[in-house]
Amino acid sequence: MKARLIAGIGSTALALMVGVQGVAAQDGAPNFMTQTFPQAGVDAAWEEFQALMGEGALDPKTKELVGLAVAAQVPCDYCVYYHTKAANAHGATEEEIKEALASAALVRKWSTMLHGSQYSMEEWRQEVDAMFAQ
Repeated sequence: MKARLIAGIGSTALALMVGVQGVAAQDGAPNFMTQTFPQAGVDAAWEEFQALMGEGALDPKTKELVGLAVAAQVPCDYCVYYHTKAANAHGATEEEIKEALASAALVRKWSTMLHGSQYSMEEWRQEVDAMFAQ
């Protein structure tokens, strides 16, 4: 099952991305959606996926780098594979990928330290507000 899902993620799923040259058009949801999601919601899930991962307030490359950073934290091998391919298809460099992953790791590190230390949320907010006060 895992191999079949990963194969379905390949060029089939990448085809949803707007403006990526060399990627074939996709008619309908890819296999990884139709074989894992409740049939009643597949069309809506596919439309949402296309709408959110295309052009918007953030460009598709940035969205894929965010997706990769989140996938690495979850962790999800399927998502890491997909978002790496998609980020590359949108022109992400190895350095951009490394930086996205390092940023995610840094957030996770300090989240662990603050949460685990039970640092005062009130003190935290005051400190952050002061950092960004103009």
